[in-house]
Amino acid sequence: MTDLPGNPHQSAKIARMIRVDHAGEYGATRIYAGQLAVLGRGEHGDTLRHMQAQEQVHLDTFAKLIARRRVRPTMLLPIWHLAGFALGAATAAMGARAAMACTVAVEEAIDEHYQAQVTELGDAEPELVATIEKFRAEELEHRDIGLANDAELTPGYSVLRAAIKLGCKVAIGLSERV
Repeated sequence: MTDLPGNPHQSAKIARMIRVDHAGEYGATRIYAGQLAVLGRGEHGDTLRHMQAQEQVHLDTFAKLIARRRVRPTMLLPIWHLAGFALGAATAAMGARAAMACTVAVEEAIDEHYQAQVTELGDAEPELVATIEKFRAEELEHRDIGLANDAELTPGYSVLRAAIKLGCKVAIGLSERV
């Protein structure tokens, strides 16, 4: 990470990364909560609980980083609380395949986001890079679970996937700043 005139200082960049990653993992736990509210008793319940448990570990890790590094969390958490649950419940109400399509879309967006962070960090912050890489691998596992559970057979899959990925990118941009 090179500091150039007019660019935010490295500590500000790190704070933005931690803030947005915390917000994203919070949103992910809420998406799975919404999906579990609809599909939790069905054949996909254990799979959804597994993914939610991993997201909870991610959230707990970033919550500790927020406290340790004195990073202000996003003020949008109340919105992500509702929006995440609503997205999860709505896609699950469309069926298990649509819930899995939601997972694929979200995890693809997060993979791109985490990869960009790792690239930006470079050799700086090796502990944070290792954490992001570990979580990125688990997000890709979730994407693969979604694909293995017929996400791509969802009617309107490409439109649903594109809309959810766009929503994730907007949420990322807002959570970094607000």
